[in-house]
Amino acid sequence: MLHKQKELKAIYIALMLLFVVFLFTPVALLFAQSFQNEQGITFSHYTGLLQDKIFWKAFFNSVMVSGCAALSTTILAFLLGYTIHFTNLKSVWKKQIRHIATMPMLLPTITYGFAIIYTFGKQGLFTKLFGIQLFDIYGFCGLLIGYIIYTLPIGFLLMDNTMKFIDKKFDIVSRIMQDTKSKRLWMTIIMPMIPTLAASFIQSFFLSFTDFGIPASVGGEYDVVATLLFQKMLGSVPDFHQGALIAVMMLLPSIFSIFILHYLERFQIKYNKSTVIELPKNKCRDYLCFTISVCISMFILSIFAVIFLLPFMNAWPYACSFTISHVIDTLSNQNLIGIYRNSLFVSLLTALFGTMIAYSAALTNMRSQLPSCMKKSMDVIHSISNTIPGMVLGIAYLLAWKKTPLQNTFILIVICNIIHYFSTPYVMAKSALGKMNAGYETTGMLMGDSWFQTIRRVVVPNSKSTLLEMFRFYFVNAMVTISALIFIVGANTAVLTTKIKELQHFAKFDEIFVLSLLILFTNFIVTKVISLLSQPCEKMYMKIKKGVILMISGCILLFTFAYAGSKDAIVIYSNGDEEALMAMKHALDAHGYENQYILQSISTSELGGKMMAEGLDIEADIITMSSYYIDSVQQQNHMFVDITFPIQSIHATPSYALPLTALEGAIIINTKVIRDQHLPIPASIKDLTKDIYKGYISIPDINASSTGWLLVQSIIEAYGETQGKQILQKLLDNVGPHLESSGSGPVKKLRSGEVAIAYGLRHQALKDKENNLPIEVIDPIEGNMQLSESIAVLDKEHQELAMEMANCIQTYARKELIQIYPNALYKGETANLNYASRYPKQYHEALCVELLKEHQKFFKECQNK
Repeated sequence: MLHKQKELKAIYIALMLLFVVFLFTPVALLFAQSFQNEQGITFSHYTGLLQDKIFWKAFFNSVMVSGCAALSTTILAFLLGYTIHFTNLKSVWKKQIRHIATMPMLLPTITYGFAIIYTFGKQGLFTKLFGIQLFDIYGFCGLLIGYIIYTLPIGFLLMDNTMKFIDKKFDIVSRIMQDTKSKRLWMTIIMPMIPTLAASFIQSFFLSFTDFGIPASVGGEYDVVATLLFQKMLGSVPDFHQGALIAVMMLLPSIFSIFILHYLERFQIKYNKSTVIELPKNKCRDYLCFTISVCISMFILSIFAVIFLLPFMNAWPYACSFTISHVIDTLSNQNLIGIYRNSLFVSLLTALFGTMIAYSAALTNMRSQLPSCMKKSMDVIHSISNTIPGMVLGIAYLLAWKKTPLQNTFILIVICNIIHYFSTPYVMAKSALGKMNAGYETTGMLMGDSWFQTIRRVVVPNSKSTLLEMFRFYFVNAMVTISALIFIVGANTAVLTTKIKELQHFAKFDEIFVLSLLILFTNFIVTKVISLLSQPCEKMYMKIKKGVILMISGCILLFTFAYAGSKDAIVIYSNGDEEALMAMKHALDAHGYENQYILQSISTSELGGKMMAEGLDIEADIITMSSYYIDSVQQQNHMFVDITFPIQSIHATPSYALPLTALEGAIIINTKVIRDQHLPIPASIKDLTKDIYKGYISIPDINASSTGWLLVQSIIEAYGETQGKQILQKLLDNVGPHLESSGSGPVKKLRSGEVAIAYGLRHQALKDKENNLPIEVIDPIEGNMQLSESIAVLDKEHQELAMEMANCIQTYARKELIQIYPNALYKGETANLNYASRYPKQYHEALCVELLKEHQKFFKECQNK
């Protein structure tokens, strides 16, 4: 009958072309990277990984915690779904339970770890309320809680979507047959749910298995494979070959999932119709389910309470007075409106086309006579898209689409989102279509309707609620996603979550929570609109309400699509801190360049990855970056032009780079925690190896942060490698679970009161002190090691204007920068001695990527003592 289903054939071919071009090809290119090194093709990466005990420990840790989280999520989601569909609770309670169960998916996952810290941490909300920390949030417990919150909405949506199609009259039949309660539960509810239960477990497992944001915040010493992948892909020295290898190994569980889902297909039960009946009264059942659902709901709300509280407090937990200054300052950002419109634009297109693609794929599987191999191919695609980590997909797109018209475009972002989140909408559509009467198409054919007419007139109307849920799922996830987008967004295509990532780079967590609330309210409005559209509209007031909703939606669409960014502006990529960015902005605006540039902040590791992968095809015209990185990239890609104006720097510099700032490392303390815990004030890095500081120290990991490199430089420079190794080993013992994957991580924990001592950038601590936080700087006697950052102009069409702006920054921004970073870089400059460090020092060797790799190896040996 295949020749009679031309529409299905055309749909299937179009879908396969889409996935071949935008899924298999980029992943294949990334897979090829795992067999390559500088000399060519090699298998050494695989043989080395098979013997790597650290990787396998992290791999099995990931399997364990992800499995526990997936099992817990599936059970909790089932209980919530059962409460809504198989109890006689009032509809108002069911509605609230549904809203709370899906609430976590309305927020960016990047905020989950912060919420857990500020709720259960040493200075968290619950710790303040109960006077004691309820449990250690770092490690297995913190990951388990974070993963359950993260995956519960997905599991619940799958349960809710399937349970609404279960024919409840079979419960009556089972009662008439006098079945036991357990048999009735098994036969009428659990058995029809087996495929969905399996899908919930598998999707929750892989979402947990591949997530990085939560382990980065609360993983502690419990290493997981996603952390290793992040260090390879986004570490201080990206290694795409090793990262591709780890990504390939992360796909191993998907092989088992494909077989499991295929086996469970035999349990799929179809109903001729879903009968709506009055459920038998059972107060004990209702009260028990209500109590369980309320407990789950209260737990979710308690986790996210801090997100609503902290933006309106001066400085939690030290100054808890009410303020709206954080909200006003954040929302008054000039670029925010454009970024918000970008997010709406991307989310709407993702939801519209994603729903069409996922539903079409489900139709080819469940409502067709296509060969089984074609049907199974869609299940394979669903499994693959479900298991590929977002940042791996982002890297794959970065490598596959550089030097093409799709690079840094909205089209690529939308397609990436559709592919990344294809799995859940596909399963939702497949489950809904599988529950429908299998004879609809046959009946339509007998009545003279084509297959397409039957789908349009019968199948789609019966899928209305599922289609709306699919649209909502795509929209919400497009609003909150970050992992893949950080590699493929550009200055003109930035979205809110990349703005949040930028703020994390500055450790501005009040502003992060404000933007998280903006995303939450946006997703809540869309969810409410979808909910209202799902209701029947026979009554006049419902018609009026839907009319108002459509008008509001039209205004949003006009607001979204009317936006046009500045396309000819000079793009400046910078890894600089907020103070450096503001100094550059002030200099450019004051000297006639306002509205002629876009200043985009990117972390060192992310910018380094883009520079190495994209080379001269990077979107930027000017880059400010760590000097050693600029030197290394220039040697590899030859992408910068020589400076065309005189440079009067104190130290020798390459012809293509202008010194901009000199960052310094220092010991930073939280005076309140030091006082409360009766800890002595350290004078040196060596002091931090004393047992009294165990568990109270946080430092950045050199494998993921250049700030961590400053610490290692100080130790080796002062004590040599032999004694330095002993000191670093003891220091890592005292750090314990507080080894952070970003330079701002230790400062974040210091501000929140999780630790008493941190190693970080000196100027950040001075600013916190000026803001009346209980923060002090201790200049270690080993020395305040320096890391310089420079400006470079790319060899592009607009390089003359870019060179003028670079000259302006060097000439005028330095006057402001030297007040913040008090180290003279140019002849005639004078630093403010009140802010200068006591022991400024530079490493005895020139900084370069090769030296960084040597020090990373030194650090790893100390970890694996």
